[in-house]
Amino acid sequence: MANRSNRAERVPAPELPVARVCVDVPLPHLDRLFDYLVPADLHETAQPGTRVKVRFAGQLVDGWLIERAAESAVPKLAYLDRLVSPERVLTSEIAGLARAVADRYAGSLADVLRLAVPPRHARAEQSPPPEADAPPETDAPPETDAPPVTGTGWSEYQAGEGFLRALRDGKRPRAVWSALPGEDWPARIAEAAAVTAAAGKGVVAVVPDARDLDRLDAALTKVLGKDRHVTLAAGLGPAKRYRAFLSASRGQVKVVAGTRAATFAPVHDVGLLVIWDDGDDLHAEPRAPYPHAREVLLTRAQRAGAAALVGGFSRTAEAQLLLETGWAREVAADRATLRRRMPTITPTGDDPQLARDPGAATARLPSLAWEAARAALKADAPVLVQVPRRGYLPSVSCATCRAPARCTACSGPLALRSSHAVPACRWCGRVAGDHVCPHCGGRGLRASVTGARRTAEELGRAFPDIPVRTSGRDEVLTEVPATAAVVVATPGAEPVAEGGYGAVVLLDTWALLTRADLRAGEEALRRWMTAAALAKSGGRVVVVADGSVPVVQALLRWDPGWYAERELSERRELRFPPAARMASLTGAATAVADLLDAVHLPPDAELLGPVPADQGQERYLVRAPRAKAAEVAAALHAATGVRSARKAPDPVRVQVDATDLF
Repeated sequence: MANRSNRAERVPAPELPVARVCVDVPLPHLDRLFDYLVPADLHETAQPGTRVKVRFAGQLVDGWLIERAAESAVPKLAYLDRLVSPERVLTSEIAGLARAVADRYAGSLADVLRLAVPPRHARAEQSPPPEADAPPETDAPPETDAPPVTGTGWSEYQAGEGFLRALRDGKRPRAVWSALPGEDWPARIAEAAAVTAAAGKGVVAVVPDARDLDRLDAALTKVLGKDRHVTLAAGLGPAKRYRAFLSASRGQVKVVAGTRAATFAPVHDVGLLVIWDDGDDLHAEPRAPYPHAREVLLTRAQRAGAAALVGGFSRTAEAQLLLETGWAREVAADRATLRRRMPTITPTGDDPQLARDPGAATARLPSLAWEAARAALKADAPVLVQVPRRGYLPSVSCATCRAPARCTACSGPLALRSSHAVPACRWCGRVAGDHVCPHCGGRGLRASVTGARRTAEELGRAFPDIPVRTSGRDEVLTEVPATAAVVVATPGAEPVAEGGYGAVVLLDTWALLTRADLRAGEEALRRWMTAAALAKSGGRVVVVADGSVPVVQALLRWDPGWYAERELSERRELRFPPAARMASLTGAATAVADLLDAVHLPPDAELLGPVPADQGQERYLVRAPRAKAAEVAAALHAATGVRSARKAPDPVRVQVDATDLF
């Protein structure tokens, strides 16, 4: 930490004596830069991008020095209190990106910078950087030798090799990539990163979770060599995360992979920005101003003139919009290649053939799924069973009248944790051993929804000589060997099987399709395709659903583009995102009314509501054409500033394009 200057002898810096500082104060009406004087003894070290301490409203607060200027419109300025560190942790590119993200999401610059720059770790910062001229320990070819763009896994995709050639030539191709079933997607991203790095450009690749990051990390190490990239994620711990951040900030590495924490990685001269599985809700930031990693990366690509790659087994309506507007091109395989790579996918009803096979009835599997699983196990291949709900019996109902069983204290749903457990409330935890149905007086309970652990128990009885493993919130498996086993997993927790699964069974599909959510069909297809993609070529996938449902049709044909096009068309008719922009205002009724009194929306904006929200609050929606999105965000931010200046007691949560509103 820099020493505090002697205030009695302070004089301004000889050049550019004015520091423009973003103070770390979470008040919307203070969302602007404040001018301070740079003392002469900090002239060399207090540079744009450094952390400083300043006096603000009588308190000592943190801030980021954004720029230096020759003069200020303010007649009398206070000095910077001190320089926290001479490390320039905020590049001009990231500062500009943070401002753009704050404006898009009706937020404050300080809130975005808190997401963009990890907390300082002094020991990591003071550790000496590696020698700049020392070559990394690697068997990989030097970066001056460009990796080949032919003969890679991208050759199976139309325009795949063209995408790599454009990266090699330093151009900025933008693509929406529909991955083939069974694709080793980390290897494809690593190949694109290697070509970009060989061209002297930086790469940022973002994945949903730590398991995906581990796979991408291994692929990048294999393709680039050791110490040619770093991983950046919130779960790394303060020291390791900050050390990785500094490696990118200091220009020691060109490639950064991470979760949503890596979207603002300070990679120098960024040339490629990648996001995998952009429909995963883990890409949505839960802290204000709630940006989505996809939108941050696309904004960054636009501002920096960089290439962009949005990839996944399925496709979101937002990715389809990129194609239809011409912002990006499609990278997908032709139908002949797809037919060669995809497993056999078959739909089946819920129960028409259960009576024919007692084993299938015991395992809660339709006969077709039972036969596919049994054939795979006989061939000594693992079987994946996807169950949408975790737990044992996460929802129960009256055995007599089928009415949902609810807690008498809070009206929450009752659940069973095991076969010998007493019913208990999932909300408040109250035990309900003496439950009596208020509708019919019955005391018996039956399963409404069967969880992963109960499914595993039933499958264990159906296949007594086969090991049954579960993967979910309590324990998430990363990999399973290529031997006969049944793996019961919740969506997102499916482990990778060596050589692929012999069969994949998708159970209780109605639980995903019947959710009260605008994205229910899109999310169901994403989860099904992610699981089905783990099957080996020539394997079997059985989906327990009606084959005439459009989303099931998209899975059977492995055609996410068709379903995304259909979904986007319907949303255009309904004026739902991403065809239009939506902002939600959630809070106490009086607080939301106060905000609406202060806001000046453009004429094209439409106010919808109110509707009840959680914890006795209410919610309004503001809908506007995409062309008016910036005006709406600015108006909402200005209104929150008015309320914060008046010290309004009750907050209002403002979210733009939230993924969980419908």
